[in-house]
Amino acid sequence: MATQDGDMTMSFWEHLDALRSTIIRMLIAVTVLAIIAFCLKDELFYIVLWPTHNDFPTYVWLNAQPFHLQLINTELTEQFMVHMRVAIIAGIMAASPYLLFELFGFVSPALYERERKASVQIVVWSYIMFVIGVVADYLLVLPLTVRFLSEYSVSSDVESLISLTSYVDTMLMLSLVFGIVFEIPVVSWLLARFGLIRAQWMTRFRRHAIVVILIAAALLTPTTDAMTLIIVSLPIWLLYELSIYIVKKSS
Repeated sequence: MATQDGDMTMSFWEHLDALRSTIIRMLIAVTVLAIIAFCLKDELFYIVLWPTHNDFPTYVWLNAQPFHLQLINTELTEQFMVHMRVAIIAGIMAASPYLLFELFGFVSPALYERERKASVQIVVWSYIMFVIGVVADYLLVLPLTVRFLSEYSVSSDVESLISLTSYVDTMLMLSLVFGIVFEIPVVSWLLARFGLIRAQWMTRFRRHAIVVILIAAALLTPTTDAMTLIIVSLPIWLLYELSIYIVKKSS
């Protein structure tokens, strides 16, 4: 099997062996970093649990009223399994630049030079925007969501006992959702390159987009506070405006 550049020929089994070597190196990197994260338990869970404390920067910035959230453990193995899962995810996140480097190193020989350059741009910007989305969720969306849901009650007869697993699952879900949401400019650029969207269309339907953004923000952060809704909606709206600019430039 020859590469696009024609500089080398590899059989199917040689490609399979190269893929196996790539996967092994990736697994080793994730495993080593996950073990390090597992050993740094105090530091790791200080970061994970910080949004449940009143000294979190977002609460200080908003001058929010103090609240109390006591996480509980309901199963014998729950804390250990959560520790393992969080450590593995931390290992994947820490190793992600290397993982992308390895994957691209495996795929790139089969690409033309022009395709290779375009692929680098797409991968780099997708990664950057995903990381920005995760950080935005951690600093903005997650604390507001945690605060609202921890204080929400359908009746005074119902006492909230929030498990550690529930908190971690919510944190991971929101991080993934906002990481994907922040890919809007990259996806818009790709669609524009294929001629599927135009800046004029996006501008024409801006009002509709704002309504959709407000609805999405309300679903992602179930709060009745208008200020919180605006704070969450603003970054998504800015992403939409950035997408219009990018599409216009790529046309």
